[in-house]
Amino acid sequence: VQLVESGGGLVEAGGSLRLSCAASGSILSVNAMAWYRHTPGKGRLLVAAVTSNGTTYYADSVKGRFTISRDVAENTLYLQMNSLKPEDTAMYYCAAQNVYSGFDAPIPTFRYWGQGTQVTVSS
Repeated sequence: VQLVESGGGLVEAGGSLRLSCAASGSILSVNAMAWYRHTPGKGRLLVAAVTSNGTTYYADSVKGRFTISRDVAENTLYLQMNSLKPEDTAMYYCAAQNVYSGFDAPIPTFRYWGQGTQVTVSS
């Protein structure tokens, strides 16, 4: 599975961005897809995930502000980010196929990764 992210950029605090992740194959062929973000010092942390049956998971820090969704026909994963804060600044990565049974592992647990897209939120 190849993943290509897009949609990152520079936005002011309080603004919105929508990230996209185009997959090379059917996104229903993997058990889950997710968005991670990486910042120096914190490493790569799970932001949101969606399983093949549509169950979603969100990190506490983004609940109520971010929404993960997918377009099965277009094999595309999205992350709608609203009410952005400077602390949301990070490189955002799309991931597919969870090799762990949940979303609470302290390390990244997905097999396939995109190249990342930078999100910068100015104060």
